[in-house]
Amino acid sequence: MPELSHRHRMLVLAICCMSLLIVSLDNTVLNVALPSMQRELHADVAGLQWTIDAYTLVLASLLMLAGSTADRIGRRKVFTAGLIVFTLGSVLCSLAPNLESLVVFRMVQAVGGSMLNPVAMSIITNTFTDPRERARAIGAWGGVVGISMAAGPLVGGLLVDSVGWRSIFWINLPVGLAALLLTLRFVPESRAPKARRPDPVGQLLVIALLGSLTYAIIEAPSSGAPKTVAFGAIAVAALLGLLWFEPRRAEPLIDLRFFRSAPFSGATVIAVSAFAALSGFLFLSTLYLQNVRGLDALHAGLWMLPMAALCFVCAPLSGRVVGSRGPRLPLLIAGVAMSASGVLFAAFEAETSNVTLVVGYVLFGIGFGFVNAPITNTAVSGMPRSQAGVAAAVASTSRQIGGTLGVAVVGAVLASGVRGSAYRDAFVSAARPGWWIIAACGLAVLVLGALTSGRWARRTAEDTAARLVSEESPEVRDPAGVRA
Repeated sequence: MPELSHRHRMLVLAICCMSLLIVSLDNTVLNVALPSMQRELHADVAGLQWTIDAYTLVLASLLMLAGSTADRIGRRKVFTAGLIVFTLGSVLCSLAPNLESLVVFRMVQAVGGSMLNPVAMSIITNTFTDPRERARAIGAWGGVVGISMAAGPLVGGLLVDSVGWRSIFWINLPVGLAALLLTLRFVPESRAPKARRPDPVGQLLVIALLGSLTYAIIEAPSSGAPKTVAFGAIAVAALLGLLWFEPRRAEPLIDLRFFRSAPFSGATVIAVSAFAALSGFLFLSTLYLQNVRGLDALHAGLWMLPMAALCFVCAPLSGRVVGSRGPRLPLLIAGVAMSASGVLFAAFEAETSNVTLVVGYVLFGIGFGFVNAPITNTAVSGMPRSQAGVAAAVASTSRQIGGTLGVAVVGAVLASGVRGSAYRDAFVSAARPGWWIIAACGLAVLVLGALTSGRWARRTAEDTAARLVSEESPEVRDPAGVRA
């Protein structure tokens, strides 16, 4: 990629952030619309879980393929294709006649979305070569998630109450088309100097692992033990197959050598934990506010605004702290705040009091606002830029796996608790185990943030970077930096 002026780099960052905006806004808006979709499409809790998890499942399965493909054939080319498919999928979702069609069209959306976030992060990594400047750019990138969280509940509430839930997918059209035109005009093409070959066996194993695990969790309350155990066994077999097959390939879909870096491994698990907590938090909060308290979509969105606003404020601040002091402090703040929020709901039934409800939302907004920038920066730091797409895709995949598991596990726990009971009366007690799961996810962020951000962890990152570069051919040796 040619050296760009500062102004041009900022424009590329803005275009990449537009793609993140439509993907993340789509998720936050969808959560607000769940009760309306449930009524119109006659969906149960499992049906609501699939409207979210069908998207995140396909996304998680294809992200690494999209990242490596972009490195091979061209990042702008794949990014452009993603914008087109995602926008088309949004149109189809708005026209879905039933729940089954909506789930299928959400999967179409996900195919496009898989070509956006990891590829955009790879473009950013290759555009901002200075580690400090890159950390600030990633902080701005994380701030877009805060914007989507702040705008999503309000925009979604207004659209659902005034037009209907189908209109939530329309907002992707103008942003997607604008990002497409700007990409064709201003984003330069880039690719890895040495192309990576496809890994169809690894790709199929990833799909089998994530798909069977998600199905087993979501359908467990209604399918019974035999089917749940069968799909769980498929997931275990697929995982073992990945661990056996991938190290034997010269160019695997998942380069397990990355995980020799303690910060990279920690960032991966932290991403799963943080996004599991977020997806579970939004799922429980939306259903409680609308189905138990009886609020409309707009007022439910207003109740969730403190969480979104704090996330919006803290995300860019976290990026600056990561750029100047490293990832440890933001991760510790995130872990403490997210754990405290989960405990407040689980142990003290925070949702039953207006004051504690707002405090719980504020704490979670602070925690999630601080967690995103250190995840992304740690994942790409130290990796050769020739593999930036794959490294960024692993981080993005971890996020989506977390989102998928959060909705699946928390939703399954909730479904088990309210089955056969009066929904409103049983909700708070049925949701308590879900809140404990969210608190445990926050604790995982705290512990792993402390363990994988010290001197020992930085040495493992430096050793891994040196080993990866030494194993590449001389023409592709171009490390992205080793700040962890």
